[in-house]
Amino acid sequence: MNDTIAAISTALGVGAVSIIRLSGTDAVAIANKIFKGNDLTKVKSHTINYGHIIDKEEIVDEVLVSVMLSPKTYTKEDIIEINCHGGINTTNRVLSLVLSNGARLAEPGEFTKRAFLNGRIDLVEAEGVMDLINAKTEKMRKLAINQVEGKISRLVKLLRDNIRDILINIDVNIDYPEYEDILVITNNMIKESIAKIKTEAHKILKESENSKIIKEGIKTTIIGRPNVGKSSLLNKLIDEDKAIVTDTPGTTRDIVEGIVNIDGIILNVIDTAGIRQTEDKIEQIGVNKSMKTLDEADFVILVLNNNEEINEDDLKLLEKTKNMKRIIYINKNDLASNLDKSKLQDEIIIYGNTVTEEGIDALKDKIRELFGIDELEQADLMYLSNARQIGLLNESVNLIEDIEAGLTNNVPVDIIAIDLKKIYELLGEIIGENYSDELIDELFRQFCLGK
Repeated sequence: MNDTIAAISTALGVGAVSIIRLSGTDAVAIANKIFKGNDLTKVKSHTINYGHIIDKEEIVDEVLVSVMLSPKTYTKEDIIEINCHGGINTTNRVLSLVLSNGARLAEPGEFTKRAFLNGRIDLVEAEGVMDLINAKTEKMRKLAINQVEGKISRLVKLLRDNIRDILINIDVNIDYPEYEDILVITNNMIKESIAKIKTEAHKILKESENSKIIKEGIKTTIIGRPNVGKSSLLNKLIDEDKAIVTDTPGTTRDIVEGIVNIDGIILNVIDTAGIRQTEDKIEQIGVNKSMKTLDEADFVILVLNNNEEINEDDLKLLEKTKNMKRIIYINKNDLASNLDKSKLQDEIIIYGNTVTEEGIDALKDKIRELFGIDELEQADLMYLSNARQIGLLNESVNLIEDIEAGLTNNVPVDIIAIDLKKIYELLGEIIGENYSDELIDELFRQFCLGK
């Protein structure tokens, strides 16, 4: 990290302002070579300086240059930000001058990578930066900003500190048995401490289940036999005529997708081909794809026709989805009812129709209730937010359970300490206290260029 990196930090295109960012020991000197105005090597830190970017004697652009000197910067290195007029040609020309005068083009996420490697932020905070950039809803933003501010890291660090305290006491007992005034660590004492840690870890894991809903949304499949109103329901939910609607059964032959935002939670909704036995090869491909979406769905809306009796295809779908989170939407309640409701005992049922839109709001309310969306509205959103973090904490909990079993069987404390050290290392991996170069390279490669 001895070189100086540079990249465009704003979206490339027509706009009022573009920002070219430099970071490294030569950032100020490189910018000063192409800047006509104040001597940037002599200005105070955290100042904005008016002038021009020049290429030899040619004026390239009128700019404002921000100078921020180490260590009080995002990367803890000297940082220069050149604010030039937006536009592809001007922005690329300024970047080209920066690179030709000694900077190297930054890799995706390299500014944030340097912030992590220089100790400015930990790994959870770094991942929060990327989540903040990608946030599509207010809840996603809140979840990400809690990571960026270190609130989630503090939860992990507290668990790690408690593990460390147990290890310190065990090590003292093993290394200095002759001292009479030290606290003698017994299996029962460790068991009590480890139980508290396990409870807190379980709490973090349980609450972090909500992060998947917030970040990825709810994979929702609308399923049912042909002509029950699935496509009409999708159109009403997304408030857009996206799916083709006709009176002809089998009109939908491929999956149609849409997005519904319910109080900041995204429903990724799929309208599927009607499920029925068919000799039509193209329709059968659609039916097979529909059934496959069920394997990946978090939630199912099973649509039945109020005007018709439940048939074998309906019963197969009821059986197929019985162990899934689902709502039965009985459509066409504006028509005479021929549905035998005795076959729908203990089901969550919403009645409605897509002509008057009756039942649409009730369906959304039931989804809120089913996924606890109202509770999420009041939550502080301090959750682990990705599979890497959650997987490491799950592995730690499994080791805690092994320790509890060992303590019950009176396993010696020096053997218990081995698992405790492993837990300490796993928790350290979450926040980046321990890491592999491969992990860091892969993680920051997912960032956008210039961040």
